[in-house]
Amino acid sequence: MHPYSDNPDDTVAALGEQKLLAKIRRWLGAAMPAAPHGMGDDCAVLPPAPKGARGAALLTVDPVIYGEHFDDAIPPRAVGRKLLARNLSDIAAMGGQPEAAVVSLALDPRTRLDWLQAFYRGLAALARQHRVPLVGGDLATHRGGLVASLTLLGHASGKRVLTRTGAREGDFIAVTGVLGGSLASGHHWKFTPRLAEGRWLAARPEVSAMLDVSDGLAKDIHHLVPAGAKPILFADLLPRCKGCDLRAALTDGEDYELLFTLRGTPAKAARLAAEWHHAFPRVPLTIIGRLSDRHASAVGALDLAPYHGFEHFR
Repeated sequence: MHPYSDNPDDTVAALGEQKLLAKIRRWLGAAMPAAPHGMGDDCAVLPPAPKGARGAALLTVDPVIYGEHFDDAIPPRAVGRKLLARNLSDIAAMGGQPEAAVVSLALDPRTRLDWLQAFYRGLAALARQHRVPLVGGDLATHRGGLVASLTLLGHASGKRVLTRTGAREGDFIAVTGVLGGSLASGHHWKFTPRLAEGRWLAARPEVSAMLDVSDGLAKDIHHLVPAGAKPILFADLLPRCKGCDLRAALTDGEDYELLFTLRGTPAKAARLAAEWHHAFPRVPLTIIGRLSDRHASAVGALDLAPYHGFEHFR
């Protein structure tokens, strides 16, 4: 659905900021609490968590941009869902629990009201599903473009925050789900953020580092690799989306699966995999390789040099 209209009566310009804000309140419904815990003040007031019930604070921000993250082929309801889902995936990658979000939109005055209503309905539906109150945001004019940005506050689900650092030589490398084909299959807006899975992994002491695969495995894997090491991966172990070749699995991006490292013996890795399949029978978990000394070699190992994931401005 094209987000712009040449008929001024159908656009945000017909309302102006204040009337549009009133509509947004109605579109979000129960997903936006009343002020001061929602829209209406200079800042949102977040209620304090019960003593001892909260881990370290987490904060992330991600946008969706017309022409970059979505186009006319993507339903506006799905665009709103994707905006929150990609931020939820960041919280999942650190084993966290989402708390509250603020949303800022920069809109061309020709933006259609029915497009915007569907966008907010999709955003609100996912927010209610994950019990994430949308507590405020901002509106601005952006002639010639449409950018929606969401900032998500969360907290660690336990005493430990699982980060990208912490892996070392000898750790196994594992990934959830399947990789590749996110654009062709619609996975890039249909995906389910791995929140429960991320919290489960963060509670396991043998899991040493983690991230979510957004720019493609071939690029993202390097964020987990410690100095002096390299990833030894095997093509036949990579879990691929149906119909995807190796390049797609390594470089397509927007998989939003969890990529993590696992310390211990092969028996310990197998035990974690078995316990995972019992806890999450519908979500595959695959051990795809191991971290090794950067001078080491292995028969059949992938050469990642020819593969590049997504990189902004490149």
